[in-house]
Amino acid sequence: MLVYQDLITGDELLSDSFPYKELFGGVLWEVEGKWVVQGAVDVDIGANPSAEGGEEDEGVDDQAVKVVDIVDTFRLQEQPPFQKKEFMAYVKKFVKKLTDKLEGDAQENFKKNVEPAVKFLISKLSDLQFFVGESMQDDACIVFAYYKDGATDPTFLYFGHALKEIKC
Repeated sequence: MLVYQDLITGDELLSDSFPYKELFGGVLWEVEGKWVVQGAVDVDIGANPSAEGGEEDEGVDDQAVKVVDIVDTFRLQEQPPFQKKEFMAYVKKFVKKLTDKLEGDAQENFKKNVEPAVKFLISKLSDLQFFVGESMQDDACIVFAYYKDGATDPTFLYFGHALKEIKC
């Protein structure tokens, strides 16, 4: 299994259990999330409780909760939304820090494709949700989520160059 960690903080943000599609020369990775139910699940096993001396409700107090699989699996922490000025300040600082960590072809590819990727994010800014890894560090890679037209499940966007592949 492969796990992808934030290159800057070391937080686990993704794994190969969630296939991705590269956008903008690999600068952004697009991953489809899913709403899933956790907790109590009512399973009908075909038994008739009244015929077996059981009560209708045996007092089980489980609560089912809907969560987004990626957010739950990697314990992502939602952050407040950005205004355009705040977002640009974050991106400028993040891109510089990430560019310094990259080498060779990866650095050139990132420099060449980051501007259109950032323009894409800005175009969706009002629709985006923002997440960071569980350490919640200020300089962490932000994971973006939004709903495509008509979609009921969120789509996540990662800065692909900010992820380090770890074999488990």
